[in-house]
Amino acid sequence: MLTLRSYVGGRWIEGGGTPQTLLNPATEAPLASASSDGVDLAAALDHARSRGGPALRATSFAERGALLGTMAKAIQVHRDELLDLAVANGGNTRSDAKFDVEGAVATLSAYAELGASLGTARFLVDGEGVQLGRSPRFHGQHVCVPRTGVAVHINAFNFPAWGFAEKAATALLAGMPVLSKPATSSAMVAHRIMEIVVEAKVLPEGALSLLVGSPRDLPALLGAQDVLAFTGSGDTGARLRALPNVIRESVRINVEADSLNAAVLGPDVEQGGDMYELFLKDVQRDITQKAGQKCTAIRRVIVPAAIAATVRDDLIELLGAVRVGNPARDDVRMGPLATAAQLAEAREGVTRLAAEGKLAFGSAGPIAATGVDAGKGYFISPVLVEFEPGAAASAVHDREVFGPVASLLPYSGDAAEAAAIVARGNGGLVSSLYSDDAGWLEEAVFGIAPHHGRIFLGHPKIELSPGPGTVLPQLVHGGPGRAGGGEELGGARGLAFYMQRVALEGARPVIGKLLGAQPG
Repeated sequence: MLTLRSYVGGRWIEGGGTPQTLLNPATEAPLASASSDGVDLAAALDHARSRGGPALRATSFAERGALLGTMAKAIQVHRDELLDLAVANGGNTRSDAKFDVEGAVATLSAYAELGASLGTARFLVDGEGVQLGRSPRFHGQHVCVPRTGVAVHINAFNFPAWGFAEKAATALLAGMPVLSKPATSSAMVAHRIMEIVVEAKVLPEGALSLLVGSPRDLPALLGAQDVLAFTGSGDTGARLRALPNVIRESVRINVEADSLNAAVLGPDVEQGGDMYELFLKDVQRDITQKAGQKCTAIRRVIVPAAIAATVRDDLIELLGAVRVGNPARDDVRMGPLATAAQLAEAREGVTRLAAEGKLAFGSAGPIAATGVDAGKGYFISPVLVEFEPGAAASAVHDREVFGPVASLLPYSGDAAEAAAIVARGNGGLVSSLYSDDAGWLEEAVFGIAPHHGRIFLGHPKIELSPGPGTVLPQLVHGGPGRAGGGEELGGARGLAFYMQRVALEGARPVIGKLLGAQPG
């Protein structure tokens, strides 16, 4: 069995104590162990601050971008090996594994290109300068400079490659060193990526560190110049925000948490048309891709009451064709949940939803999964829960079931009513709208926009659309309320979290010389 080690202080360190065992979630076979006991976390942070930070800040955006491009190429060389690890340790089908690993490479490549476009500068000029008084010589200009601390990233179990890459890409390009902490249960992919990067000698010493096992008191060691980016449950995010040092030092923190994402079908969409088929395809994919373990997955399917029964029957047909089982098999379309705890939570969530609605497809009970021994693996069937029009249900708007589970909610067809139903989710990462009616779309978009970080406007004329469940590096990822109140990526916007905006106020010639002091 493989022992995963942390990479901190410029060297690999094996943790002590009683390690956590990483399993294959389809077979429950042990694969690896990981522990952080004995790792000097304070020293790891100090090394990143004192060695990695200065080395990155001495380079230009173009040079940092080139480092990201080299990382992407190194990971791509080992693509097939990483896919195999994602299948074994993550319970991913090969298609799901590609979604994660190739997404990581694409995100690193996108930020490599952004770095090249920013050129030889080492800080960002933020907007136009402004005259501050009657004299044109009294001038002001905002600039953004890298913070001098370390960026700690605590990532979720569902995207060990992409989650690692999307946070690291923005931080490294901004000029901050990174200490990445992957979720232990699925850490084998992130650990292997770190090995690849270290073996290739891509980055300056201290620029990128990896901690496997428990984070222990890592967040409590952060100071005013450090940042913390966390992806996981809202409850954990709240506990992190309440840490005394986070409050005392005003540690900058970004939380990406729960989200009851919705897909809304407009009243103009006809059954059998291209828009209708796209809607069904996107919903079916989001229920089953990565066994529904995506923060962007569609949880609430909101359709006109007049065709709700038709939509239900069509989704049942699509979900019934999905073979669930060992993702190592080519004929399996959906694998298991990641852990026994995730399975227990999903089953409890389905039971709560079914108590207020009606199971239209699937259940919370055990299933006969293809290619595994009876009773083994963390499997659940795809689940569709149906609700009556105007039902006084609460669980569907209060509880995200993190698995292959969606709820079907009828509405009258009125855009304002649809927006009100969506808003009951109390903030989300993304919701999607499917309609060709410009007036309906306008009312729906601006009705749900205050509650979301992104709105996907589905249309069959979009070529090669990845659907609402795919986070693109050019667009922001985050959302208000339940979704955590954070924001990541968004191209150059993603750099702001890792930089300090400062206003320069003084004589225009002096400020001009300062800004001209950086190359470019």
